[in-house]
Formats: sequence, structure tokens, C-alpha cells
Amino acid sequence: MKEFKRTLITSALPYANGPVHIGHLAGVYVPADIYARYLRLKGEEVLFIGGSDEHGVPITIKARKEGVTPQDIVDRYHNIIKESFGELGVSFDVYGRTTSPTHRRVASDFFRRLYDKGEFIEKTSEQLYDPEANQFLADRYVTGTCPHCGNPNAYGDQCEQCGTSLNATDLIDPKSTITGNTPVLKETSHWYLPLDKWQDRLSHWILDEHKEWKPNVYGQCKSWLDMGLQPRAVSRDLDWGIPVPVEGAEGKVLYVWFDAPIGYISNTIDCVGDDWEKWWKDKDTRMLHFIGKDNIVFPAMLMADGSYNLPDNVPANEFLNLEDNKISTSRNYAVWLHEYLREMPGRQDELRYVLTANAPETKDNNFTWADYQQRVNSELVAILGNFVNRAVVLTHKYFDGIVPEAGTLTGTDERLMAEINALKDEMTASLDTFHFRDALRAAMDMARAGNKYLQETEPWKTAKSDMARTATILNMAIQTCANLAIAFEPFLPFMSEKLVSMLGGDKITWAMLGCFDLVPAGAKIGEPVLLFEKVEDSAIEFQQEKLRKTVEQNMLDAWKPEPVKDDVPFEEFEKMDIRVGKVLECTKVPKSKKLLEFKIDDGMGGRTILSGIAQSYEDPSVLVGKEICFMANFAPRKMMGRESCGMILSAVNPDGTLTVVGPTGPVKPGATVG
Repeated sequence: MKEFKRTLITSALPYANGPVHIGHLAGVYVPADIYARYLRLKGEEVLFIGGSDEHGVPITIKARKEGVTPQDIVDRYHNIIKESFGELGVSFDVYGRTTSPTHRRVASDFFRRLYDKGEFIEKTSEQLYDPEANQFLADRYVTGTCPHCGNPNAYGDQCEQCGTSLNATDLIDPKSTITGNTPVLKETSHWYLPLDKWQDRLSHWILDEHKEWKPNVYGQCKSWLDMGLQPRAVSRDLDWGIPVPVEGAEGKVLYVWFDAPIGYISNTIDCVGDDWEKWWKDKDTRMLHFIGKDNIVFPAMLMADGSYNLPDNVPANEFLNLEDNKISTSRNYAVWLHEYLREMPGRQDELRYVLTANAPETKDNNFTWADYQQRVNSELVAILGNFVNRAVVLTHKYFDGIVPEAGTLTGTDERLMAEINALKDEMTASLDTFHFRDALRAAMDMARAGNKYLQETEPWKTAKSDMARTATILNMAIQTCANLAIAFEPFLPFMSEKLVSMLGGDKITWAMLGCFDLVPAGAKIGEPVLLFEKVEDSAIEFQQEKLRKTVEQNMLDAWKPEPVKDDVPFEEFEKMDIRVGKVLECTKVPKSKKLLEFKIDDGMGGRTILSGIAQSYEDPSVLVGKEICFMANFAPRKMMGRESCGMILSAVNPDGTLTVVGPTGPVKPGATVG
């Protein structure tokens, strides 16, 4: 394997039309940050590039909805995203944006170079056009019925119900989201990057030269290549974006998929200035893209230019679900980073830990708040935090916080040292191959080894008769704490910094991991400070209730009335005798999950009505005293051995529950409704 002098790490550019959520973090940003921190600990030269993607239709749609400019939207969310990343400890060397003057220049120049080389083809096609709005409709400006699952609210690029990728022209009964009108087909011309031209080279580069890539990434790329790559438009008809820099392209901008990845280059330029080419063109630089597994287009762009390095790896993850459902930004069903930081203050490391321990590295995984609580309390608090606290507290108790000198080592001591070094090798191998979940597990095993060591050596007992042995034990324990500060730094940087400070240390390196002379004998360590605190049930219940309310609101937002039934003659309606009654008693029918028994004052001596709405009323007594509407002239019928004389009228809610219908003001029992 080739040795490189330096590593360039890029991470997917999040759309600046909303904040980032835990799915983004687990898929891209936490893994990228772990690797960048690991390389820095090793003393390697590394540059970690990030930034906001600030062009594209989702941004213009949000701006239109809010009655502001696209620039207003991207300014707002760029700042939210950047500040959230900083607070989580994502250690970008630069976090830029694609509306910067540098990016505008670099993206224009990149397009122009490929244009002048003849790398594009120009094609005319029919696209959906809204005559009233006087504009072509980008995919997200079109909604309609999905031809695959029948979802009536599918977008022109994807159906969020079944996940199928679409073209706007695939939709049944398409509508413009701008005017609500049915669009028409109209010819327009655009430039395309002929990906089919690079099919063979991409196939050789990925399938032959990079068999070491993650199986999920390799397999996904192979799938697309096997289907055959097609030309892909690099321009579109919009007024928000970087103008296509050629004559005759008025009203056209660079397509965001082409524009955005050039942001890695422009952000590098903003970070290092004239030194940028060594990161992108020097063959001694290794480039890693922590981006979506499907993004094989950017390498094709680099191939077409011909002067850039190609990525050495694309260590992409799968998707993270939330409480057994897909995360959805459009439905607000997510754990948003900026809200988490506000609602769970001081718990950045806990989130990083859970997302890494449960990372969707090879298959989709699921985040639940119950699992979050369990991992924090039983692992971070009970294993890692517990060991460090015991070691520091005992050192203060028996040696006034002065690290004692180690004496003759026993087999128990040597086994601890050997285990820590074996786990270091395991961590190194896992980190080098982007298996961050395994690396984190090995780090936690170091803390487990420390706890086991203290249980076996029992310094609280040896202190009664053998202080020399107690000194050795606690020296070993403090050295283990120092090793944990190094091992966990890529994963839990805030904890690591706090622990290093507690031990009186300064700079740590990966080469120090496995050493047992990291804290010199005679050094004064700080007072014990809890590294983690338990997550209380109330905090978890708050988050679960928040999601439940989101689901309920989504149901309400998506609800549409049932179609009106066929017309009926007025004479048929007149045959129905709907009356008002007052509920005297309401109880559940024994042995029935569905039936409630109503005792009704109907103004005519009273009646009993059975109604199948029990599952909508956990406590049916809340209906007692209410005035309700009922059908009075239904023939009596037997249910569960009881006679029901009529039918209670109820309305169907968006969630399928039923609500009894009644008058809004006082009405005499027996009054007719008509």
C-alpha cells in the first residue's frame, strides 16, 4: 500500500435549508471527525474540509414559503449548522459555503475548463413548465401521484412514501407547487456531462483498484455501474445559483450536484490559500470523501478535468432510523443537533458515543432514546466514568492526590499492560480501516480492563497492610486513566480534555497509548470530577413525547377529507331521524374490546345504545353528562347479548380514533337534527 505524506478529508456539504440531525451526524460528520482526530493524534498532516451547500431548489422553495430571499435562508442555516458543529466538537479546519466569492469563481472556472475541452454535450429536451409562473419547474416544484405506490404527494425527484427515485414527468396528474396549475411540456436546452464516457475508467478505478472499500459502498457503486451510466445535466433553468459562464446561457445556473462538490476545492482555497494545489493535485496526498455512497459523480468530474487526484476511499455509512421510523426532514421527524445541544446541555460526548456505538456502518441502524439512556448510564457512567472516578478518588484518599511510585510489578499488573497494548493494536487496525464502532468498543474494553484490575487488586484492602503494593496498584490505575484519555480523544474529545487536565497533562499523542509512564510519580493530580452524569427518565420522556407530538402533527398536516359520497335524494335524507340525547351512563361492555354501552336520556323515556368506539375512550366516564347526536330510527339489534336501540354519531380523526358528535350549546334531549 502506498504511503502518503498528508491526508485531505472532505465531508458531505449539508443543505443550508435546515439544521442537521442525528442521521447526518451518524452517516458522515462524526465518523469524519473521528478519523481526522485520529490522524492528528498520530502527528500526520491532515486537512478536514466542510461547508454548507447553499444552492438548489429546496432552498428556493423554503424562501418562497417564508416570503424571504434564498440568501436570507442560507445565511440563517449556515450559521446554525456551523455553530452546532463547533459545539459538538467537529474539528473542521474550515467550514465554508458555496455562496462565497471564492466558490463562485472556482465553480465557474471549473465548468469553463470542461466546456472549453469539449467535455459536455448539449441536449434539448421537454421539461415541465408553468405558463402562469413563466418558468420551468425543477423537480421539487412539481408534486403529483407516485406511479409506483399511489402516494398523491410525491415530489418530482422522489416519492418519500416508497423511496423510489422519479423524474417530474413520471408523476401522474402533476401540479406546480408555485401556482397549483397543471404544467405543460416545453423544450429547453442544457449541458450534460456524459458519464457513460467515463464508465470504463470508473469501473476499473472502483471495481479493480478499490476492492478494499466497504462492501456496502463497493456493492452500491457496482450496482449503478452494472446498470450503465447515463449523461447527466450540469445546468438547469433557475434564478438561484451560479450562472452558467458561457454565452447564450441566460437564465441557467449550474446544477447543484455539479456546483456543490466543487465547494471542497473552493473551501480548501479559502483555508490554505495558494498552497491548495498540494492538497488536490500532489500525488503524495491521500484524499478521503466522507460522503454518500452513491456519489461517484464527483470523481467523474475530476477525471474529466484531468489535473486532480482521485479519492483513495469513500467510507460511507448506511442510514440511521429514529424510533423504528425513517428520519424525515420534510416531516420534522428527527433529532435536530441544535435542539439537542440546547435541551441536553453538556452532553455532546454522550451523543457522539451513542451514534458511534450504534453507527450504521454496514446496514441501516436504529436510534432510540431508551438505548441512548441505557448506553450512557450503563457504559459511560458505570464503566468509563466509574473507573476514572475510583482511581482518582483512591489516589487522593491514600496519597493526597500525589501519584505514587510503582514498585515491583506482579502478573496482574503485567496482564493489564498487555491487555491495554493489545486493545491499542485492535483500535489502530479498526481506525485505519474505518471501523469506528469496533474501535470504540476496544476503547471501552480498556475501561473494563481497568475496573477488573481494581476489583482483582482491591487497593482499599491492601492499604490496611501493604502501602507499597497499594502505591503500585494506584500508579497503574492512574496510568490506565491517561491511556483512556488518549484512546477516547477521537470519540469523546470533551471528556478527554477534562481527563487530561485532571491528570495534570498537556499534549497527548497516539504513540503514547499503551505506555505506563504517562503521569510521572510525584505529580499532583486534580480533584476528582464526574466525567458523566446519569440521564434521568424525565429527560428521555421529554424527548419521546416531543417525537410523539411530531407524529401527531404530521398526521394532522397530511389528513385530507374522504371523497364525498354519491348524491342521494332529499327524500332519503328525510327518512333519517337524528336526535340529541344526554349521556346518563357510559361503561365498557365486558369481554368486548370495542363496545361501549350508553344509557341515553332521549326525552322519550330513555334508551340503551351500544357503540364500537371503546378504543377511542380509555375512560368512558368522560362522556357522562354530555349531549350527543344519535340515530333514533335504526331497528334494535343484539350485540354481545345486549340490545342496542340506535347508533351514536361520531367523527373519524386523522389518527383513526373516533370522537362523539354533539351540539355546541344546550339542547333538550329528544330534539331532532335536520
